[in-house]
Amino acid sequence: MTKISNSAYEAELARLQIELVKLQEWVRHTGERIAIVFEGRDAAGKGGTIKRITEAMNPRICQVVALPAPTEREKSQWYFQRYVAHLPAAGEIIIFDRSWYNRAGVERVMGFCTEHEYREFMRSCPEFERMLVRSGIRLIKYWFSVSDEEQERRFQKRRTHPTKRWKLSPMDLESRKRWVDYSKAKDDMFAHTDIKQSPWYVVESDVKKHARLNCISHLLSLIPYEDVAADEIILEERPPQRGYVRPPMADQTFVPDAHSKLIKAQ
Repeated sequence: MTKISNSAYEAELARLQIELVKLQEWVRHTGERIAIVFEGRDAAGKGGTIKRITEAMNPRICQVVALPAPTEREKSQWYFQRYVAHLPAAGEIIIFDRSWYNRAGVERVMGFCTEHEYREFMRSCPEFERMLVRSGIRLIKYWFSVSDEEQERRFQKRRTHPTKRWKLSPMDLESRKRWVDYSKAKDDMFAHTDIKQSPWYVVESDVKKHARLNCISHLLSLIPYEDVAADEIILEERPPQRGYVRPPMADQTFVPDAHSKLIKAQ
């Protein structure tokens, strides 16, 4: 496969991020509510894509929800309850980095839920999502697909990279042994929850840069946003500063200038 060049990738990503900011302002202006679900294999590139979507956006408008394992109290609640608390209000975009689909994936495969709980989820989930859509929430679901070979390559890189080792959780290591089980669970999940009101969109992610651009482009194509005319920002001349004397710099504690050492070492 011919991969996109770094320069072309950076240029297109910059263009798409400008469009994402336009989307953000349209959402804020119109009071739209958007919920985006990111699911997929471990190391499939969900986090990298989410990062590129959010890095130019206002975190008060576009928020990422990545819930930890449920507490004992949450385990006793209606299954969807803890996710409902994070659904978007007017003028918000909420990105779920993993979601209620944990029950159809990791909980199913690892035996963290009973057969009855799993079957009830499969019955309830489509109705739950139809209710969200009827309430006016735009619900968009992405599944990141990665090949067995590419996932293994990424796992090996995470194992040795000092800034990525934290990404290899005990659950990831266990899932590595259960590729077929997770494949079957995903197929069953799609069979029950790939509904007309909220279909699954599959992102091929063996090439991360392609996956990011494809996903962002597709996301923008799903929402009829417009470039909302922003109020002109006028920077008036600052008034003269009188009656203030800056304290001596020697009285303050400054961060050491490590950057200058790097310049001298060049």
